[in-house]
Amino acid sequence: MVRAPAHTDTVHISAASGSPRTWAVVLAACAGQFLVVLDVSVVNVALPSMRADLGLSGTGLQWVLNAYSIAFAGFMLLGGRAADLFGRKAMFLTGLAVFTLASLAGGLAQEGWQLLAARAVQGLGAAVLAPATLTILTSAVPEGAARTRAIGTWSAVGAGGGAAGGLVGGALTDLLSWRWVLLINVPVGVLVLVGAAVWLTESRTERVRRLDLPGAVLVTAGLATVAYGIVQTEEQGWGASATLLPLLGGALLLGAFVAVEARAKAPLMPLGLFRVRAVSAANAAMFVCGAASFAMWFFMTVYAQNVLGYSPLDAGLALIPSSLSIVLGSKLAPRLMPRVGARNLAVLGTLMAVAGFGWQSTMTADGTYLSSILGPGLLMMTGLGLASTPLAALATAGAAADDAGLVSGLINTSRTMGGALGLAVLSTVAASRTAGGTSPEALTEGYALAFRTGSGVLLAGVVLMLLWLPRGPSQK
Repeated sequence: MVRAPAHTDTVHISAASGSPRTWAVVLAACAGQFLVVLDVSVVNVALPSMRADLGLSGTGLQWVLNAYSIAFAGFMLLGGRAADLFGRKAMFLTGLAVFTLASLAGGLAQEGWQLLAARAVQGLGAAVLAPATLTILTSAVPEGAARTRAIGTWSAVGAGGGAAGGLVGGALTDLLSWRWVLLINVPVGVLVLVGAAVWLTESRTERVRRLDLPGAVLVTAGLATVAYGIVQTEEQGWGASATLLPLLGGALLLGAFVAVEARAKAPLMPLGLFRVRAVSAANAAMFVCGAASFAMWFFMTVYAQNVLGYSPLDAGLALIPSSLSIVLGSKLAPRLMPRVGARNLAVLGTLMAVAGFGWQSTMTADGTYLSSILGPGLLMMTGLGLASTPLAALATAGAAADDAGLVSGLINTSRTMGGALGLAVLSTVAASRTAGGTSPEALTEGYALAFRTGSGVLLAGVVLMLLWLPRGPSQK
């Protein structure tokens, strides 16, 4: 087990972990996490309005989503290590300020290129902000039941951000305009900035403040290039050179990163971190869960709109119970973990999600709300909520305090990259079944196959958890 001394790198907020100041810190961290996850999906329902207003092409419209996700995934590890070296509060405030200003620029964009540039800068701000949120939280709350509850809150808020994207985006687009899916971040961001400046206390590692620039460049370029290759599959397919070249190039860059880290005196990513079983196994499991959960929200939303005829706002409203259920699962997890164990709870939650995916795969073109959206959605989301909290807890408990920011960036990267890959793969699976058909029946067959494939992915994740996850957070 790799651990730092108890006195190292802790934010001494209060002697009582349940003090108002401590939970104000938790609130600020969770608010930051909510914003960055929300913006992964909130623009989906606003895309047609953006296209009409700014004259974006189909490819340009795709890059409204991709510019954010690529920058977010590519810079996450760098953001996590920067938080360790230069201060968690400083990086939280910097990331949130960049994110908020980029949201303002995007909401005021008059040309398509301005919107795309703003979305890329948003992703950069999110990559700096997201790792700091979990690190600040784990530093503020002592290890034990209180920290587990705090991580449960963080997981619930993050999951709720992804789940609420459709509803928030649909409501703002229908009632105001597409610009408000970005502008809404400005007042919220300013409020969180003020609260964080007041309530957060600075903390950083006691290591020499030197960033491994070769490693930072290689891993950022590698992750961004792999993410670019993944999103190219949506338009070009898996066999196209436009897809294979960036995937191969990204893999080579990541291989070079590993070689550099093995020789660096102060590496960005200490490779010994992956010898901690909890860290490596929890990240692998989070990657698998992310692959299924990101795609689930996409396919449920397009099924409701393209097959059942729901409006964007109606589709968002229809998914509210599922959104609440993932929050419920995340909040129940800390109460259940002491009784059944973190690994067992992650397995049980994932099996519940498998059942929901299987149920969702029985959808029909004339399905009812209760049987085709509500019931399976509740199972899927409650299960994934139950699984996410123990996985995050295992990953963060398995590393030394000096690596807290890096581990936080790693768990966020695993979830984001898993989501990007899962959505690309399952979209290809669905398209292979529809074969270009646009009728409700053809679309339903494609979506159903995607959910059946997703259930298989999650079952593979269950096997991985049973074989690899430690029974307790302290096990190597």
